[in-house]
This record gives sequence, C-alpha cells and structure tokens, in this order.
Amino acid sequence: MMTWKRILCAGLVAAALTASPLRADQTDPVLDALFNALTATKNPEEAHQIETRIWQTWAVSGQELVDSAMARGVIAMNKGAFDTSLKYFNDVISLAPQHAEGWNKRATVHFLLGKYPESVLDIQRTLELEPRHFGALSGLGLIYAEMGRKKAAIRAMEKALAINPHMDAIRSQLQALKTEVSGKPI
Repeated sequence: MMTWKRILCAGLVAAALTASPLRADQTDPVLDALFNALTATKNPEEAHQIETRIWQTWAVSGQELVDSAMARGVIAMNKGAFDTSLKYFNDVISLAPQHAEGWNKRATVHFLLGKYPESVLDIQRTLELEPRHFGALSGLGLIYAEMGRKKAAIRAMEKALAINPHMDAIRSQLQALKTEVSGKPI
C-alpha cells in the first residue's frame, strides 16, 4: 500500500506549497461556497481548481509564525525528513491548536511513518475542527485499510467522497475494498 501513501503525501504537499497567505484556515467563510461548488461541478478541471483553493484556505492560518512552521514542515516532509517535519507540525499545533491543517499534516507524517494510532488521533482532532476535511477522511480510510479494518475504511472513504466526489484514487480504492468485503465484483 505504499503507493497510497505516496499519492496522499504528494497531494497534500502540492496543495500546501501553493497556499496563498490571504486565506484564513478552516474558519474562512469562503469555504462554504467552495464546498458547494466542489460537489456541484462535473468538470474535472474545475473540480481540481476548487479543491486547490480549499487546500490553500486550509493551509494558512494568517499567523506568521504558524504559517512559517507549516511551510517548513511541509518542505521537510516532502524531503522525507519526517522527524524534522514532526517538530514543525508540533510547533504549529502548539501555536495554533485550533488550526485543523496543523493536525492533519502531523497525521500525514505519522501515517507515513506507519504510526497509525497517532495518525488516527490527529485525524480525529482535524475532523473535530473541520468535519468537511476530505483529505483527513480519505487518509483515515487508507489507515483503516492498512490495519485490515475494511468496513471502517469503506465508511471513511464514502464520507470523503460525499464531500469531494472527484477523488478518483480514493474511489478506486473504495471499490476494491467493497469487492474484498462482499467477495464479488461491484
């Protein structure tokens, strides 16, 4: 399943690196319209643009120290320096415990390190702060799949796809899991 880890990490890293400093995390009121547009569009290119704007909005807190630590953590994670990235994401969480994306990024690093219980705890906090976090939900599904908890993985992935129906890799993984659970092709 290392492929899913790479897909997840690449998507999160790309989104975080393109973040705009004009955004204000999961509390930004623009998110409601973006989520509505994301579920409504049938155009894959438009969906990608909307998803990017959502990730940009989530990534930036508007606090210089927090945003600097976030950016450095993402760079370290992208380089595979997971211990260093954890330190930066811990700083983000310490400085801004209500910033959902700090928790989500730390969850991602824990996932990449194979520390699934720690990742699940951080994902739960992410979802408390931003219940629409399709990245956290899809990550939770991937973790549960890795742990052999296929029904829980299916539920998490279905929730993620209800929020963002344009995640083709998650849709494929979901179909494979449903086939495994039912024992017949879907």
